[in-house]
This record gives sequence, structure tokens and C-alpha cells, in this order.
Amino acid sequence: MTDYRTLRVALLGAGAVGSQVAGLLLRHGDELADRAGARLELAGIAVRDVDAPRDVDLPRELFTTDADSLIVGSDIVIELMGGLEPARTSILHALSSGADVVTANKALLATHGAEIYDAADQVGASVYYEAAAAGAIPIIRPLRDSLAGDRVRRIMGIVNGTTNYILDRMDTEGADFAEVLADAQRLGYAEADPTADVEGYDAAQKAAILASLAFHTSVPLDAVHREGITSIDASLIESARHAGYVVKLLAVCERIEDASGTGPAEAISVRVYPALVPRTHPLASVHGANNAVFVEAEAAGSLMFYGAGAGGVQTASAVLGDVVSAARHHIAGGVGVGESTRANLPILPIGRVTTRYQITLEVSDETGVLATVAGILSEGRVSIATVEQTVVADPDGGPGIARIVIGTHKALEQDLSDTVVRLAASGVVERVVSVLRVEGD
Repeated sequence: MTDYRTLRVALLGAGAVGSQVAGLLLRHGDELADRAGARLELAGIAVRDVDAPRDVDLPRELFTTDADSLIVGSDIVIELMGGLEPARTSILHALSSGADVVTANKALLATHGAEIYDAADQVGASVYYEAAAAGAIPIIRPLRDSLAGDRVRRIMGIVNGTTNYILDRMDTEGADFAEVLADAQRLGYAEADPTADVEGYDAAQKAAILASLAFHTSVPLDAVHREGITSIDASLIESARHAGYVVKLLAVCERIEDASGTGPAEAISVRVYPALVPRTHPLASVHGANNAVFVEAEAAGSLMFYGAGAGGVQTASAVLGDVVSAARHHIAGGVGVGESTRANLPILPIGRVTTRYQITLEVSDETGVLATVAGILSEGRVSIATVEQTVVADPDGGPGIARIVIGTHKALEQDLSDTVVRLAASGVVERVVSVLRVEGD
């Protein structure tokens, strides 16, 4: 047996992911030592409740409630507690004590990433977070390392498995949103309170992380435009299918160049919303609770990363990959790879983004209504590409209700938003059913 140097590894948290990480460290210690060039000793596992049930049978003597004492003297600290506190304090403590940190905490990095990276730089430590953006999918290293010499133009990602599961079943089965959400909760894909998923908060956190890496710019969470999927119903899914689209909750990170001279020459946009994706696009074929990240780079072209976006053992795979990387860094010595945010590109508000749209309206089935709607769109600098109309007759013989689905050419978000407000107040529109962006065409 090779005589390896031993590195002490502290684990903070033993939930679905943490317990799997601990189990794999213990079962595959010899294999991991050969890969890392160091023996990885699991020094202990800090938890709130030592006696709580775990997904993996682990030696009880490893557990402690004293995270601070466990951190001291550890070479690598794995933070899998989740949440902002005490995770932030524990990570800063680990870095100040000279340990490298591995985390899957997307909320923490999206909120306090700049502070954490700066603390790591001050002491020459490294922060690894492959599992924080897309679960088991390797996307952090490709963006930070493999594409560091390229210019990333755009990222479109399905980065939340819960919403993809819901939208996929609505599309393939014609199921109702509430029905599928209940199934997702029963299967463990969604929490009892699904707000973080269905309202886009989880995806927004991941979008901030991906955009910061791709564009070498610090992207605060409050700069990410966010919309959820709770307004998506079966009729919108059917309209999308009829038009050749599928609805996906997308994280879109985009480099925008302005040759008009009216704004910054180069800026970025980071946004999360339900969007129409052509059924011919690779992201349209991402089914179930899977995730995928589609990257468009200037030299490398189009790249897609696909796989499980969540799950205890799947996410543990990404965490252990980071642990091996951290161990190799310890053995080799020197300062680890830091975060590059020197580009410092301005972040555009959603109103400055240009894309295509599908607007669904309910109007009275009367002569001249469509002409009025077209006139309002034209005045708002929104050009119509397609129009489809269906009519539901009034059983009492009065004017029926017409549903108009309008596809637009590319338009400025602010122009589109202002125009929709005018449509809603026009007197001819009974209801603005939805406004969906079109991405990936």
C-alpha cells in the first residue's frame, strides 16, 4: 500500500447529500487516496442532532455538535448544511484557519460569494463549489477553467429539476399544474413549501453563480430578474405545443453588445423566467427532473452539459470531485485558482433586453378588435410575426370570447412591457393571459 500523506476532512451537515458524501469517503478511501495523492481522513461530522436518522449508516463516534472545534486543524472543510447561517460563519472560520472549502450552497454563494472569495484570497485558500449550480453536472470547472480562454456569449440553463419535472409532465401528459406539483412533493422532488423552486428563487441563485463565472463579473442576486412558473396552465402548454415550442423555466445569462452608442459597448443580462423553447432545440428534450446547461462560446461554439441536477448520491459525486481537487492542491502546494471578476461588466435591467415574445390575450369577438390590438402593438414598436385566434361562443347569443395568440418579432422588453399595459387598459382586451419570451430560436 502506498504511504500517502493524510489530510483531515471535516464535514458540516449530514442530510441527503452529506450522509452520502460521508459514506463514499469511508467506503472508497483507498481509491480516493490513489486519485488525490493523499489519504482523506474523515475527522468528524458536525450536525445539529447527533441522533437524527440518516440515509446512510455511519459510525456514531464521528458525529459532533461542535462545528468550530472540528474545523480547527482540518485541511479541507465540506459545508453541506445549506442556508446562510451558520454556514457563512463556518466557512469564513474554515478559511481563516487555513483550510480549503468545498460547498454546494448556492444560496450562500449567490448572496455572500464576493465576501467568501475575498476571504479565501486573503489567506491563499480555495473555495470549490461544483455542486452549487447544477448538481452532478460538471459545469463550474468548464466555465472557470476550460473556457477561460474563450468568450462565452450566452448560457441557457434548465437548472431546477422540480420545475422541469412539473413542466415536462404538463407538456407530455396534459396534466394540471397543481396535480403535478402534488406528485412532485410526494416523490421528494419538491419541498412541502415549493416556493424556492416554482417561483424561480433557486434558479436565480444558480444563474448568478453561472453568470459570474462566464462573464468574469460579480453578479449580485438582486441583479437577476426572476419569474416563476405558477401562471403556466394547460392552455398555455397546449398553445406552445401547437406553435412548435415547449415551455421551460430557463436561466439565461447573456453578453450583450451595443453598437448604437446609446449604452455601454458591452454588458450582460441575467434572468430567470418560463420561456418558449423550439422543440428542435437540445434543451427541449430535457425531461423529468434532469437539468441541462447550454453554452454558446465564440470559439468553442455550442456546448451542452446534461444530467441529474439533484439527488443525494448524484450531488455527492460532484462534491467528492471537489474534495479530490482540493487534496491535490494541498499536496502540490501554492495558491489555488481564485475567482476572476475583473471584467466588471455592467448588468442591464430586464427592460434593456431584446427578444421575441408570445402574447396571449382574451378579447370580445367583435369586429375591429384585432385591428385595435394591432394598432396598439405598432404604436409600441412591437412588430407582429404571427397571429392565431380561437373563439368560444356565448351560449346566450352575445359576443363570444376570442383568444388571440400573437407571436412578435424581436422587441425591446421595455417597449413590450409598456405595450402590454396599454393593451390591458384599452377596453378591447378582457384579459392579458400571458406574455412568454421565446429563447433559443
